[in-house]
Amino acid sequence: MPSASFSSSRSYVRRSRRKGGHRIPLPSRTQSSEPCESVPCPNNVTGSAMAATACAGPSGSGGGGSPPVPAAAPATTAGHHSPYDLRRKSPPAYHEPGPSGTCSLPARKRPRTSLSQGVDVCNVSQYLQYELPDEVLLCILSHLTERDLCRVAQVCKRFNTIANDTELWKSLYQSVFEFDTPLLHPAPCQFEFVAPDDCEADNPWKESFRQLYYGIHVRPNYRPKKDSRMKHFNTIRAALEYVEERSGGSTAASNTSTCACSPAACTCRRASTSAPARPALVFVHAGLYQEECLAIDSDIQLVGCAPGNVAESVVLEREAESTLTFAEGANRAYAGHMTLKFSPDATSTMQHHKHYCLEVSDNCSPTVDHCIIRSASVVGAAVCVSGAGANPVIKHCDISDCENVGLYVTDYAQGAYQDNEISRNALAGIWVKNFANPIMRRNHIHHGRDVGIFTFENGLGYFEANDIHNNRIAGFEVKAGANPTVVHCEIHHGQTGGIYVHESGLGQFIDNKIHSNNFAGVWITSNSNPTIRRNEIYNGHQGGVYIFGEGRGLIEHNNIYGNALAGIQIRTNSDPIVRHNKIHHGQHGGIYVHEKGQGLIEENEVYANTLAGVWITTGSTPVLRRNRIHSGKQVGVYFYDNGHGKLEDNDIFNHLYSGVQIRTGSNPVIRGNKIWGGQNGGVLVYNGGLGLLEQNEIFDNAMAGVWIKTDSNPTLKRNKIFDGRDGGICIFNGGKGILEENDIFRNAQAGVLISTQSHPVLRRNRIFDGLAAGVEITNNATATLEHNQIFNNRFGGLCLASGVSPLVRGNKIFSNQDAVEKAVGGGQCLYKISSYTSFPMHDFYRCQTCNTTDRNAICVNCIKTCHSGHDVEFIRHDRFFCDCGAGTLSNQCQLQGEPTQDTDTLYDSAAPMESHTLMVN
Repeated sequence: MPSASFSSSRSYVRRSRRKGGHRIPLPSRTQSSEPCESVPCPNNVTGSAMAATACAGPSGSGGGGSPPVPAAAPATTAGHHSPYDLRRKSPPAYHEPGPSGTCSLPARKRPRTSLSQGVDVCNVSQYLQYELPDEVLLCILSHLTERDLCRVAQVCKRFNTIANDTELWKSLYQSVFEFDTPLLHPAPCQFEFVAPDDCEADNPWKESFRQLYYGIHVRPNYRPKKDSRMKHFNTIRAALEYVEERSGGSTAASNTSTCACSPAACTCRRASTSAPARPALVFVHAGLYQEECLAIDSDIQLVGCAPGNVAESVVLEREAESTLTFAEGANRAYAGHMTLKFSPDATSTMQHHKHYCLEVSDNCSPTVDHCIIRSASVVGAAVCVSGAGANPVIKHCDISDCENVGLYVTDYAQGAYQDNEISRNALAGIWVKNFANPIMRRNHIHHGRDVGIFTFENGLGYFEANDIHNNRIAGFEVKAGANPTVVHCEIHHGQTGGIYVHESGLGQFIDNKIHSNNFAGVWITSNSNPTIRRNEIYNGHQGGVYIFGEGRGLIEHNNIYGNALAGIQIRTNSDPIVRHNKIHHGQHGGIYVHEKGQGLIEENEVYANTLAGVWITTGSTPVLRRNRIHSGKQVGVYFYDNGHGKLEDNDIFNHLYSGVQIRTGSNPVIRGNKIWGGQNGGVLVYNGGLGLLEQNEIFDNAMAGVWIKTDSNPTLKRNKIFDGRDGGICIFNGGKGILEENDIFRNAQAGVLISTQSHPVLRRNRIFDGLAAGVEITNNATATLEHNQIFNNRFGGLCLASGVSPLVRGNKIFSNQDAVEKAVGGGQCLYKISSYTSFPMHDFYRCQTCNTTDRNAICVNCIKTCHSGHDVEFIRHDRFFCDCGAGTLSNQCQLQGEPTQDTDTLYDSAAPMESHTLMVN
């Protein structure tokens, strides 16, 4: 049988079971537990005395001795079954009383007996133990105190079962503690409401009662039961004074109970005298407590007590000094399930900047749990934790609607703050300052009228899994040497930015989700140098990461996507390190470096952005290395308006426009890159662009590998430009440039096309295996060609249009296929070898008879055959394809097959598409 949960300080003598003692077999009641152990019943004992004996049981509260036993009680027979034999299937037969006066009654169907008839005491005992209905017994037990109820549970197994009834203990529990749900207290400073169905204990209400029984109560104007041993007070101050007086004596005596067991055989779960004394426990019942200023400097646990929402029913409020203060010595103190208010008198002249709802000072570590905290003071904070050694646990609290800062941690304080609701405060939800180093987990910080969390003046802290959103300024602000660690937080829907690091701020922001903020997801400025690592930064209403005003920072392994402006923006002398990020699907560009921005940008993947993958402009000089920049809807890398910097070892491919554009005074170094798959060419240099392109591989572009136009003057050295679906290098409209030691091969059009008043310099290049001519110069252009090797090109090595006189020195032109001359010599139409996709250079004519226009050209063999006898005119020696062979004239070509669907002859390759980024921006 389990030991009683509560016991008096008195000792009760238990009946001993002697060997061979005289016991009477009792019948079993089928609908109850095993029957009580009966004792010999002398005939001259009254019924009322027997009833008292039966109720008291083995630990009756009489004189401590056993009931009288006759001297000559006969021994039980050898065939007697113990009344505790659980294997017994049916009750024994009824026997008449023996000579010693003992009796045995049947379990059922015996005649009812009135107590007024003067029956034997034994019958009364049997009636109480077997015949009294459970409902009546429960009604009787419901009027007992917890101590008497535990004593009754020791009488017999049936009484034990009924005295442990769940509803009985629930009613008793709620009359004392008022909670709707059992509050378990497994250890000091640990209190948790547990639904009865989820509790491991057989009787959750009794188990909770057992754990909370040692507490005292603050219950104004309450009168406890007469024989209750629970202490009740009208004020919290009186209860604390009582605790202080009691702690002045024997601490061990005040915190342990005396059991009824002998010291050698105690089986009760009592606190060991060698264990540390548990903190005093004070229950504060429903009410408004305004007059009391509470300063706790010892181990005291304050717990609100009320039905329904406990914290809302128990209110501690002050108008002058701090409502609740924990000072040095409160190492295992606790305050939970109550409301703390600080409501200063508006007419008072007292300064309240150091008055708080809750104050935790040096060298104490209280626990504050499930409290509602409200402050109407316009200065200071609702909660202040300050000083070395301040290390509280504040959890499941609601710090909201305060007219100042919600939680303020400063001056080397620490502490754990978790699962709190911090919202709608006039200033920051949380301040961390002056080397304070709190741990904050799973807090909900939202709808503040200022910043969500503000760390400044060397504040530290570890912030994990917090939900920070809808704050008027940044969700998280770091300033003036602060260095927090922020991990696994969600920072979103800020009315300005997500994270704002400025004025030499630091910090590590790792594995966070930063999204849907009105301004940039992360701002870094004014010599700040945070680490932004493995975050998701997305769907911002402006940019993703914005670094300006000489900001720095390490931005790595982030996933930045879906932002309205650039994924990363670097400006005004900022110099971050940006590496291993994915920057994609932006509604604007990928990375935007401007206004003398700098930075090392390496090993990122920048793709599928609406505008340029990377912009570099206005004096900026970043270094881009080993990035993959691809699949953009405009340009890959765009240098304009004096944008500079280095572009090294990048893979730039599959852009709707060209892979790289350089314009308007920009002068980058582009070295060791692979630039391919551009739908509008590989590299476009125009409008006065410069740049050094060195050791790049430029291939498989839909148009020219490199375009140079409109007074641009780049330098190309040791590049490989090959497999283009148009020409290799196309220079026109006054383009210049120095081309040295490049390999230009296997391009669909001319290896180098020079047109329209352009004047480049070609030195020591190898131009070979082209599907058209090696070098073509046309339209009043000129060039300097020195020591080049031009060989194995289909249409010829060097093809010069009428009126072109380049400076040619030391070139080797050999082994070209000369397919044009061969076709002319063989009487073929030149369209047969070119179709309408390439432009062999030869004499071309017009036919006046066929009404050809300025845009039509006819090869010499078609003039001789198809237009024999017509009025024809020689135009010039230049690039063209034959319109007669193409079938675009009125007469069908006699040298060519079926006509093709084409119109005018094109004298140059198609013009490149210039970026419209500036127009959009």
